[in-house]
Amino acid sequence: MITATAEPKSAAVKMMVGRLFFLDVSVGGRVVSVNADGSNRQVIVDGCRTPDGIVIDLEAGHIYWTNMGVPSKNDGSIERVDLDGQNRITIISQGDTFTPKQLHLEKNAGKIYWCDREGMRVMRCNLDGSRIETLVDASKGDSRPGRDATKWCVGITVDSNRRQMYWTQKGPDNAGAGRIFRANVDIPKGENAATRTDIELLFDALPEPIDLELDLEKRLMYWTDRGDPPRGNTVNRAAMDSDSGKRPPPAIVFSHLMEGIGIDLDLKGNRMFITDLAGSIYSAGLDGSNKKLLLAAQGNLTGIAYVENRTRAN
Repeated sequence: MITATAEPKSAAVKMMVGRLFFLDVSVGGRVVSVNADGSNRQVIVDGCRTPDGIVIDLEAGHIYWTNMGVPSKNDGSIERVDLDGQNRITIISQGDTFTPKQLHLEKNAGKIYWCDREGMRVMRCNLDGSRIETLVDASKGDSRPGRDATKWCVGITVDSNRRQMYWTQKGPDNAGAGRIFRANVDIPKGENAATRTDIELLFDALPEPIDLELDLEKRLMYWTDRGDPPRGNTVNRAAMDSDSGKRPPPAIVFSHLMEGIGIDLDLKGNRMFITDLAGSIYSAGLDGSNKKLLLAAQGNLTGIAYVENRTRAN
């Protein structure tokens, strides 16, 4: 049985002890933080324009998130704020990306990666927003904003050890046309984002794959899927490296989500955290065991990020 955790009264954050940060697209759009058990809820910032993807740079004391904006307009953006909600700045301005979705922080290289849904591309920049690059252009010549949902890039993660990136293209609603791809971070010499030949299709005919995360030690990939049950509204797990001709189907490790969106892994704690658009936050073991409902009715939730036990003064 999944049980909800009671929420005590909010208090000022003095330390980061197993904290979750998540995004609520309702009530004007907010970045919210709670303890990993769902307690001590705090709104970090509000007034976000349909926030979707979030990452935490705990060492630098920064939260990054994407604002989707209006999908039919070129008005998406990426913002950054300190952990205490101070010093909010825009690092990717409106007009530089259409509909930014999931984010990935590659701290050692000083890069942030994201998928641009209606922009139909995979992008990255420096941590300060400089040097914006398009790494994959899935448009195949279509004008932006893209109308073909099979070309919409949504979830993104990076295997920094092997310099490879993984992303999802969700397809139309409940169409069973979702796909997951992999390519090198570096575009092959003499090619560009639209013509690169190193893109590998890992999985297709998925309901609607959304956010994506990796367990590099065990070489496993996890993703949320928004489509209809039984395969949709789930968290799926699959091997990263099995031969494409013999690759087994994904295993469903969590089900009965209500429009599953965000996922983050606590590999040291052998658990994952999940959000759905209906407003719930769940935790479970990486194999799907020990399922818990941490919070419910939190608005309309998208991205989530977990930071492990570390103390940091405000």
